[in-house]
Amino acid sequence: MQDFVSIEGLEVLAVVGIFEWEQEITQPLVIDLKMAWDNRKPAKTGAIEDALDYDAVQKAVTSWITAKTWGLIEDVAEIIATRIMAEFNVSELQVRVAKPTAVKAARTVAVTIHRKREA
Repeated sequence: MQDFVSIEGLEVLAVVGIFEWEQEITQPLVIDLKMAWDNRKPAKTGAIEDALDYDAVQKAVTSWITAKTWGLIEDVAEIIATRIMAEFNVSELQVRVAKPTAVKAARTVAVTIHRKREA
């Protein structure tokens, strides 16, 4: 069985959308991350250096999303997955990006992707 570190409900205001008016405002995105990580070593040592630093992950994700404008939430999900795997040495993860304001009659619209580093 594999270990995971999760961040659920990370809210980030972003310029995101395909319509011209959406590129002039910020809208909330809600990010859920489930990242594969062997938690045995940090549990034994108690050292942050051995753990997946979820505070650093959330700060990085927020920075990446707010640094540019986006068209599709699919783009947002792919960038998050690619950069977490590269910058935090995560071998596998699931990323969910929700845009609660996308469809008025729905609670939210979301894209979920699963990525795994190839051996």
